[in-house]
Amino acid sequence: MKGALCRCGSRASRKLRLGCRSTRLINAAFILRRRAKMEVVQKERWYFVALVLLHFLQGACAETVPEIETVTIHLQEGMILDCLCPWDGNLTMVSWTKDPDTNSIAVFHPEYGVATTYHYRERIEFLRSTPMDGSISMKNVTHQDIGVYHCSVQTFPQGPWIRNIQVEDLDEPPEDDKEDNAEVVEADAHVTAEPSGNLTVECNHQRNGTAVHQAVVEHMPFGRAWVIVGICKRVDGGVLIEDYSERGQLGCEENLDVSLQLSPVAPEDGGLYRCSFSTDTGLQTNTVMVTVSPAGGFSLSVLMMYVYLVIATAGLILLTALLIVLLRRRKKTRREESRDKLHPSQPHSWRRWWANELCGQVY
Repeated sequence: MKGALCRCGSRASRKLRLGCRSTRLINAAFILRRRAKMEVVQKERWYFVALVLLHFLQGACAETVPEIETVTIHLQEGMILDCLCPWDGNLTMVSWTKDPDTNSIAVFHPEYGVATTYHYRERIEFLRSTPMDGSISMKNVTHQDIGVYHCSVQTFPQGPWIRNIQVEDLDEPPEDDKEDNAEVVEADAHVTAEPSGNLTVECNHQRNGTAVHQAVVEHMPFGRAWVIVGICKRVDGGVLIEDYSERGQLGCEENLDVSLQLSPVAPEDGGLYRCSFSTDTGLQTNTVMVTVSPAGGFSLSVLMMYVYLVIATAGLILLTALLIVLLRRRKKTRREESRDKLHPSQPHSWRRWWANELCGQVY
């Protein structure tokens, strides 16, 4: 009995231990699952908090980013457009543009010097009071100089510094001032181009023994302002080419003769092309007018080709007709001569013989 009780007790204890172990395993699985859910919820909460903090940080950073400074000055002779970079560093380049076209009007490079457009040439001067100064002074001002100017100072290692300057005038420009300031340009040469064809615009300076240091190529489409196409400079005995053209390819010879190759030609390529050569004796300019024929129309060259073709055809037909007439007449004459020799008794031959006899008796 005791053995049976012992066996029974052992079996009961075994079942109890198995039940406790299974309960522990179920509890452990439930706890682990709950803990996993809690970790997922904590991660989601952390992501949400991080997104909220990131939003506030971005807003704070946006508030700390300084806006581009804008200064207003009045139009006056010799006015100074101040552009002094407030931090220290190495200045790599200064560029000035003007609204509304935002075309470059002046560029300064510590190594290559100054480049200005034709309208502002000999009117703008870089002050360079300090190594980080990009300010300019302007003379011979007119009401056309009113507007917004943008100064960009490229520095290393902190990057660019930008400033806007509004030039305004309370007085209205007089009517005669507007008319006098209208730029009238006379072209030195005229070129006609065919759409989708090839065209080379060449600019050569005068060979008067003076040295040429720089050549600036500009393009003025019809009804628009001048735009710098490219610059050729003489640097360390060689030629440096700065090509800004999106429609062509700029080429510079050793003597700084300039050529601009346009391929294929488009309607926007028409207009005035001006080459300004900076020499020891002053400034030389060469202007070329380019006219692009309308698509599908007759150009002057095509019309002249048709005229020449018609004239040549008419001359050939006339010459052929004249040769045919002369050949027929000659053939007829030879036929009559051969008939007279073969048949002297014919009436017309007898009349000719009788006439000769009469003439002999008279003489």
